[in-house]
Amino acid sequence: MSPYILLIMLTSLLLGTSLTLFSNHWLTAWMGLEINTLAIIPMMTYPNHPRATESAIKYFLTQSTASMMLMFAIINNAWMTNQWTLLQTSDQTSSTIMTLALAMKLGLAPFHFWVPEVTQGIPLTSGMILLTWQKIAPTSLMYQISPSLNMKILVMLALLSTILGGWGGLNQTHMRKILAYSSIAHMGWMTIIILINPTLTLLNLAIYITTTLTLFLALNHSSITKIKSLANLWNKSSSMTIVIALTLLSLGGLPPLTGFMPKWLILQELITYNNIATATMMAMSALLNLFFYMRIIYTTTLTMPPSINNSKLQWPHPQTKTTNIIPLLTIISSFLLPLTPLSITLS
Repeated sequence: MSPYILLIMLTSLLLGTSLTLFSNHWLTAWMGLEINTLAIIPMMTYPNHPRATESAIKYFLTQSTASMMLMFAIINNAWMTNQWTLLQTSDQTSSTIMTLALAMKLGLAPFHFWVPEVTQGIPLTSGMILLTWQKIAPTSLMYQISPSLNMKILVMLALLSTILGGWGGLNQTHMRKILAYSSIAHMGWMTIIILINPTLTLLNLAIYITTTLTLFLALNHSSITKIKSLANLWNKSSSMTIVIALTLLSLGGLPPLTGFMPKWLILQELITYNNIATATMMAMSALLNLFFYMRIIYTTTLTMPPSINNSKLQWPHPQTKTTNIIPLLTIISSFLLPLTPLSITLS
C-alpha cells in the first residue's frame, strides 16, 4: 500500500474515533462511526486476496446493518424527546435499539458471528486495529448512554459473550480466531459492569487494548498465525517466546498478572450489588478463556530445553536482521506484572 494512502487511512481512523469521543450530538457521533468503518476496509483488503475481500464484505455488511439500526434509533429518540444530544436518551425503545446496534458493532453475542471469520481472513496488522482501535468509539457511546440502558439486556449480552467467547476458543488452532473469541469474552466483561461502575469498563478496555496490541505486535514480528508455529518459536527467539507467554497469561486473567485485576474488581462489584449468581457464571466462563491460553503455553513450553521435541526445527537465516521490537515488547509486557497486587493492597 502506498504510504500516502496508508497515511490517509490512519488519519481517517483517528478522525472518526475523535469525532465520536468528543461529540455531544448523535449525528456527528454516527458520522464518526461511519468514517471508522470506511477507513479500515481498504486496509483489510491489502494485500489483495479473495479471503481478505470476503472478510471486508462481511465486515461492511454487518457494520452497515448496525449503523442503520443506530440511525433509526437516533431519529426515533429525536422524535420522542426533541433532543439530539447523547445525554437525552430517555425513550426506552430507542435505547434498546441503540444497545443492540452497538452490541453488533462491538461483536457481542449473539451478534458475534462476524468477528472470528473477519479476523481470520485479514492480515495481523488489520486484525490488530479491528480488535483494539475499532472498539473505542462504540464503547464510548455505550459509556455515555449507560444511565438509560436496560440492565436485563446488558446482563444477557454479557453472559452470552463470555460463555460463547470461552467455548468458541477451545477448539481453535489459529491464533487470530483465538484472539477474536477472546475479544468477544472481554467485551462481555466490559458490558456487564457498565451500569454499576462505568469506570471499570474503561479500565478493562485500556488493559485489554494494551495486552492485545502487545500480542499482535509479537505475532506479527514472528510471522505466527498458528499454535503449531508458536511451538517452534523458542528455537528462534527465547525472549519473544517469554513475551508472548506473559502476554497470553495476562490476557487470560491469571493472577497476579494485570489481566486479572479488572476481572477481580468486576466480580467484587457484582457481589457488592448482590449479583452473586451472575458473578459466579462470569468467573466460571473466565476459566474457559484461561484454559485455552494455558493450552497454548503448554504447547510452547514443550519445545523448551531440556525437553525433547521431535518436530523439525526452524532455525533463522544467518543474515536475518534483528529489530528493536523485542526490547519494546519486553518493556510493555513487564508493565503487566505488578499492578494487581498493588491494586489489592490499595483497596
